[in-house]
Amino acid sequence: MADLFSDAASQRAGEIAPLAQRLRPRTLEDFVGQQHVLGEGSALRRAIAEDRVRSSIFYGPPGSGKTTLARIVAHTTGAAFEELSAVSATVKDVREVMARARERLGTTGTRTILFLDEIHRFNKAQQDALLPTVEDGLITLIGATTENPYYEVNSALMSRLQLYELEPLSEDDLRSIVERGVAELGTSIGDAARDLVVARSGGDARSALNILELAAETADGAITAENVEDAARKRPIFYDKASDAHYDYISAFIKSIRGSDPDAAVYYLAAMLEGGEDARYIARRMIVHASEDIGNADPRALLVAVAAAQAVEHVGLPEARLNLAQACIYLARAPKSNASYRAITEATSDVREHGNAEPPDSLKDGSYYGRRLGHGEGYIYPHEDPRGFDVDYLPDALKGRKYFRPSGNGEEEAD
Repeated sequence: MADLFSDAASQRAGEIAPLAQRLRPRTLEDFVGQQHVLGEGSALRRAIAEDRVRSSIFYGPPGSGKTTLARIVAHTTGAAFEELSAVSATVKDVREVMARARERLGTTGTRTILFLDEIHRFNKAQQDALLPTVEDGLITLIGATTENPYYEVNSALMSRLQLYELEPLSEDDLRSIVERGVAELGTSIGDAARDLVVARSGGDARSALNILELAAETADGAITAENVEDAARKRPIFYDKASDAHYDYISAFIKSIRGSDPDAAVYYLAAMLEGGEDARYIARRMIVHASEDIGNADPRALLVAVAAAQAVEHVGLPEARLNLAQACIYLARAPKSNASYRAITEATSDVREHGNAEPPDSLKDGSYYGRRLGHGEGYIYPHEDPRGFDVDYLPDALKGRKYFRPSGNGEEEAD
């Protein structure tokens, strides 16, 4: 009786499931996108088709197909398939899976694949519990994560896994998915409305289908752009200020400023602020950049960056985004020089390699007690004798070294 009710519930759940769930591909032929890892003849595609998938991690943003790929493996493999979510699973759950895997292998010779969703949510002890069985092949582990696994997964476990990085879906891929959704819903949609669904989904197939389904529910006939705008309340932003996006966007931001591209720089600034990035962090990075990549080619750049940081403290968001944008554009348009950066880097290298070599006696403290040791003797005071400007003031062991080499850009004139 219980099985009868369970079967009926499963059937009805499929009928009322969200569109994204109903359209989840079951075969590689139905899977859309990720051709860089699933193209014809690729190692992963052949491994899935030939039922020889090794322990792996599928890493990528939401809606890129990580769970779907794991389910495709489940449908094509001859192995037993177990699924856990690291959000709720415990070490006890993992050990029970291992026990069942061992029993299957011993009694029927059947392999076990464990799909662990959100694997980055497992702590070190939980991840360590997976090591022995992954290493000896008792289970094939497939982990899915939106976080950079090199940050979140133990190096010992990572060394035993294949890593496949999935990307946000392209516009063409999303259009194909939307067309499937339209056919499933039995409705129609114009090109402008379809492209709007694609734009609002931010490369996320699940988001695209959710928007489409809600738009269809509010449409009176064909789905219009107005229906899509009404359905797409969620911003198409994927930004985690504690992980990859935090580092990737700040890197792109600084490199755009360094490359004197104000349009790209202000875009990445806007993306970070909209994603919830700490404005003080952005300001600090601009202060560093002002000295590292602009320096004395435009000494005012440092003043502008510091002023923007002070504005963030005194004004706060959202208004301080104007101050940050002004500083960002100023830095991007400023002449560039890394002469100060190279000078301190090379000087530091010499200090670390040779120790802090003593100054010449003529440069040492010439006060009463210093003079008794001969310090200060022979020092030429430049204001009284111009020969003082021609003296090499470096320690004797480093005479002739050149750390500062002017770039010739902006106000940093070449020697």
